[in-house]
Amino acid sequence: MKNAHELLLAYLDSVADPDKAAALFAEDGAIELPYLTSLGIPARTEGREAIRAFLTNLGEAVPTFSFQAPDILIDTPDQVFAEYAFETVTADGRPFSQLYAGRLVAKDGSITLLRESLDVVRAARAMLPGGVACIPRRTDRKVAPLERQFMAEEMATG
Repeated sequence: MKNAHELLLAYLDSVADPDKAAALFAEDGAIELPYLTSLGIPARTEGREAIRAFLTNLGEAVPTFSFQAPDILIDTPDQVFAEYAFETVTADGRPFSQLYAGRLVAKDGSITLLRESLDVVRAARAMLPGGVACIPRRTDRKVAPLERQFMAEEMATG
């Protein structure tokens, strides 16, 4: 049975093979990328089939996607935290480099949760048709007042 460290290495090695990567997850396992909501993409993908579909879409957009060796920062049998990166080009030829910080939780030899953080500006530049200009504006009531305040401060300072 694989521990968290071994599962992370297996996932990073197999991310270009959605079937193989998704098989590492528990039936109800999930990938969370909370900052993707800034790009209008759901933060959570749950279940092997949904994870397979998510990784398939990623592979179509970035066909040469593969991670460099991770820098393991915290390592226990059931959790691992690491940074890992890639540098490639998208299917339409745009450069795309990214540094992820990921926490993997394992149980019974499967991934129950992989929560990753990434630079959404780099992702937008590479993946959205119009780059950062296509980042949707947040309009929910909790965020909009803060965004308006930030924009007002930006306008005032030049």
